[in-house]
Amino acid sequence: MRVFNTQSQSLEEFTSESGHVGIYVCGVTPYDTTHTGHAFTFLTFDVLVRYLRYQGYEVTYVQNVTDIDDDVLRKARELGTDWRTLGTRETNQYLEDMRNLNALEFDHYVAATEHIAEIIDCVQKLIEAGVAYEVNGNVYFEVSKDPDFGKLSHIPRGEMLPIANERGNFPDDPNKRDPLDFVLWQAAQPDEPTWISPWGEGRPGWHIECSAMSTRYLGSQIDIHGGGYDLIFPHHECEIAQAETAQGVKPFVRYWMHVGMTQYQGEKMSKSLGNLVYVKDLLKTYSSDAIRLYLHAHHYRTSWMWFDHEMDGWEKAALTLLDAAHRPSGSGAPLDVTDSRGRFLAAMENDLSTPGAIAALMDMASQIQNADDDADISGAQATFRELGDLLGLRFA
Repeated sequence: MRVFNTQSQSLEEFTSESGHVGIYVCGVTPYDTTHTGHAFTFLTFDVLVRYLRYQGYEVTYVQNVTDIDDDVLRKARELGTDWRTLGTRETNQYLEDMRNLNALEFDHYVAATEHIAEIIDCVQKLIEAGVAYEVNGNVYFEVSKDPDFGKLSHIPRGEMLPIANERGNFPDDPNKRDPLDFVLWQAAQPDEPTWISPWGEGRPGWHIECSAMSTRYLGSQIDIHGGGYDLIFPHHECEIAQAETAQGVKPFVRYWMHVGMTQYQGEKMSKSLGNLVYVKDLLKTYSSDAIRLYLHAHHYRTSWMWFDHEMDGWEKAALTLLDAAHRPSGSGAPLDVTDSRGRFLAAMENDLSTPGAIAALMDMASQIQNADDDADISGAQATFRELGDLLGLRFA
């Protein structure tokens, strides 16, 4: 199987000498779940896990929830509710939506607030390594101490700050030595939750949470680390800097995989525009198979445009597949679907090309539906259902 590695910017043969694959995926920040952008990202990794297990790998799948974060606190204030109540409600909604979309259970679903000890330990290691500093109860990673900073995103150092500022960085923080330095531990602020640390009460920074949790469950080197395309910089760039310094192992991640952005009917899909499409609303009208077909009809690395009216066509496609899966079989000559199966697997081997896999599956459905009435289609249907399961389809 070949996968596109964001760091090398090339397709690479996926290998695992041990037969075990550790996968860490940055999950939701629980204040606006679950929209189709979330679903596109997380169902991509659901398909990846299914396919790797199908190929015989033992997979440990870890996903986190960023349950303490600036955005969660801001949204809780807007709603006049407790931040933990908001986070719990939105996390539960996300997990329910994923179950309703037939997503696999995670081997470990981990929350930042449950790993404060690991986070503090990681921050201490960075201070001891001389790449982090403390000022007034805040601890920062000193970016200038890492000559490799930028090796994932390939963004020139002079262009980093504006992007970081758009994604949570506070350049005017007077405690920083450099505006690009990023926070590892934030000193206590009024009306914010805090935990005790060697630097006083406070809470963890965003980036350090994932470095601490991923290494806690998968060790100092991770096989596949993924998330949305918008996490490449600064989040994943900062994760590398932290983890490789604290753990002393390079590379921190063997394969970086990132999923493209989902837009809406000609414009950016965003909370500010009020055009988020929520899974729970879609499921009132459409089957989970139809939703997954629409999402997986786009290659995971592409950014694409969601159009509401296109769901009707994918519901019809889902019904076609459903009919093929349950059509009565004859007892004559067996139907041979070897070619379609081969094309399905070849597509999956080619950087998880789900559009090609869906095309092969639709061809297989046509073969089953157009077979002679006395043909034995039971074996073909078994293959059909097996491959459909790799895309998370229920055929129910």
